[in-house]
Amino acid sequence: MALLAGESFGLESFGFGPVRRVWSNLNAAQLFEEAIRRREGLAAIAGPLVVRTGKHTGRSPQDKFFVDEPGSRQQIDWGKTNKPFDAGRFSALLTRVDEYLRDREVFVLDAYAGADPAFRLPIRVVTERAWHNLFAHHLFIPTKAAERESFRPEFAVVDACDFLADPERDGTRSETFIICDFSRKLVLIGGTTYGGEIKKSIFTVMNYLLPLRGAMPMHCSANIGKAGDTAIFFGLSGTGKTTLSADPERALIGDDEHGWTDQGVFNFEGGCYAKAINLSAALEPQIYPTTRTFASVLENVVMDEQTRELDLDDASLTENTRVAYPLTSVSNTVPSGRGGHPHNVVMLTCDAFGVLPPIARMTPAQAMYHFLSGYTAKVAGTEKGVTEPQITFSHCFGAPFMVHHPVVYAKMLGELIAKHHVRCWLVNTGWSGGAYGTGKRMKLPYTRAMVAAALSGALDQAKFVPDPIFKVEVPTAVPGVPSEVLNARATWPDAAAYDAKARDLAAKFAENFKRFADAATPEIIAAAPNV
Repeated sequence: MALLAGESFGLESFGFGPVRRVWSNLNAAQLFEEAIRRREGLAAIAGPLVVRTGKHTGRSPQDKFFVDEPGSRQQIDWGKTNKPFDAGRFSALLTRVDEYLRDREVFVLDAYAGADPAFRLPIRVVTERAWHNLFAHHLFIPTKAAERESFRPEFAVVDACDFLADPERDGTRSETFIICDFSRKLVLIGGTTYGGEIKKSIFTVMNYLLPLRGAMPMHCSANIGKAGDTAIFFGLSGTGKTTLSADPERALIGDDEHGWTDQGVFNFEGGCYAKAINLSAALEPQIYPTTRTFASVLENVVMDEQTRELDLDDASLTENTRVAYPLTSVSNTVPSGRGGHPHNVVMLTCDAFGVLPPIARMTPAQAMYHFLSGYTAKVAGTEKGVTEPQITFSHCFGAPFMVHHPVVYAKMLGELIAKHHVRCWLVNTGWSGGAYGTGKRMKLPYTRAMVAAALSGALDQAKFVPDPIFKVEVPTAVPGVPSEVLNARATWPDAAAYDAKARDLAAKFAENFKRFADAATPEIIAAAPNV
């Protein structure tokens, strides 16, 4: 419904006053209509909403800050990722954004982050644009009508996307800002129309709050097999979390963000945010249909404006094309968003060096080493300015979103793996037969077959051989996969070149891990690759 002029949007306690008009808790169809009416996007064939996000086609991590305030100061792992913002300057910026919004219309969504009632976070999302609210409607868990009268948000996201900061006046790095204030329980966004900032802001908040309550937040996807076995897939964007967890043979819990408690695993979200570039019905049978579903949000996907036909292979706007959709758009999901304790943990890496094995079994200590290392390649377009794979070490497979020191998360994960006797796997979805530019990306059907064999138990009795450099155990045979694919060194035309590149990567692991040397156990340190 629309509230008339002069109404508040329910965030007085967060520092905001009334605005010209509020559109409160519209459903997906209503938000779709508003977005079309306001010319925020176009409808494609079958009804998805196609939008463009302008110059920001990915996240802006350099413009993300935390307000430096006494309540959270000692908990935050300050540094390159978690940068402080002066509390006084934030108050002044908040006043300016409040004044900016007074003469505007806003859209409000009341929702939850977290499918487990014991750990869910009630949130209020306020946006300038209808499509941003539709995006949030898909990605979070909207309240039911009967819940709204008594609903009280514990955290808010206010996205004033068209407000541009003045760095000299406001203390920001640029005109763009994503600032979290744990004292006000508020995330303030401006200067960017990229929808992913809304989603990842609340994920960051959950990464701060859950460890304080004894629960493990994870940048991972999760699904459940027919035998009731839960599996989780750690990995950065572009490594295959969404693709590999959307398995027709296994029910999807969620594709990106989860918590692990004494009761099991639960999804933070009510939808998925999948990469759309080169999607095909043959390779991604669960995801592809969502690009032809009413009210799905397609970011920066190229479309013929006359015929309204999509071209999912066109990366002229960005490699980071995306589709946001509710879990109800997927045929095989877990309605509760919850699963039992994982039987398997899979750590996904997109190895641009092309030297890691396509699948390997890890000891718990090796799993902790790779979790703290978080080696992968940032895939083109995921962040602003990334145009080709860039080697990175992102602790916990999600450093941009981790607020506490990485050892906090690693200790929790290690205890859970040990307590529940979880099998651990390393899967390389990156290059084989050579590094980026020479080798080729691992074929998705092969990766699917390897993961299926690991989760089903088909590899339990397989023969494994230790990788001489990375120490993990590599199976010599996997059903449906050529044996020569399993040996990374054998896929290279020049074995000596492989050895040199592998030792180069091992040295990079060693250099990166120096920062954890004082906190890691001897077993974890011993799990390091041979340099």
